[in-house]
Amino acid sequence: MLPTSSKARASSSASRAQSMFPQYLRRIIKWQQMDIEYTFWQMLHLCTSPKVVYQHTKYHKQTKNQWARDDPAFVVICSLLLAVATLAYCAAYDHSPSHAILVVLSVLLFHFLIAGVLLATSCWFLTNSYLREEAPNSHVVEQRVEWLYAFDVHCNSFFPMFVMLYVIHYFMSPLLVAHGFIPVLLSNLLFMVAASYYHYLNFLGYDVLPFLERTTFFLYPIGVVIVLSPILILSGFSPSRYFMNIYFSQRL
Repeated sequence: MLPTSSKARASSSASRAQSMFPQYLRRIIKWQQMDIEYTFWQMLHLCTSPKVVYQHTKYHKQTKNQWARDDPAFVVICSLLLAVATLAYCAAYDHSPSHAILVVLSVLLFHFLIAGVLLATSCWFLTNSYLREEAPNSHVVEQRVEWLYAFDVHCNSFFPMFVMLYVIHYFMSPLLVAHGFIPVLLSNLLFMVAASYYHYLNFLGYDVLPFLERTTFFLYPIGVVIVLSPILILSGFSPSRYFMNIYFSQRL
């Protein structure tokens, strides 16, 4: 009877995770139910001491019996900040209000949400299929990575990258989009640090889960980024000019 009971508990956990998603979506339009102060605390510490944030994730698991946030405040605030930053770029480099609206919507949808869903789904599938530890016996409750937690990890990793590539980049953009070796060097270094930090936070997010193994896999992309950066610098490729030209080609 014990294996059957274990499977029932695992099934119950999966059902609870599925029922949590509609509630999570409903809370997006209810500001009074969001913990805004805690969200800003998380954003600050993701840039300064991210391990502290994931230590609190362990406490959340102990109190709420789930790894994922049940509060959509992080997604909402991150989206608003991203929209404001994109509007600042449009004010500086765009040529029409209608095009500015299109840029803001495309950045929100493709840079953050759609890319986040694809990356979270890939990591969710990878961790559950290949990185989970084998249960020592049939009496142990099976644990799986929640999809919402995988999306949380993406959001956590995205925010410091947002600070570097949307905020710091904005103030440095007159230099970064210029021609010459120094702008190319600085642009590549900024993108290299941002991408590496994203993957480092991705690693921390999955490394904190006690039922996963070989999570150092999520650090491998950092090596690829470090190898590619000198090649891009020597070739004269500027990530800043490339991405700015996609949206503001008539002004560069």
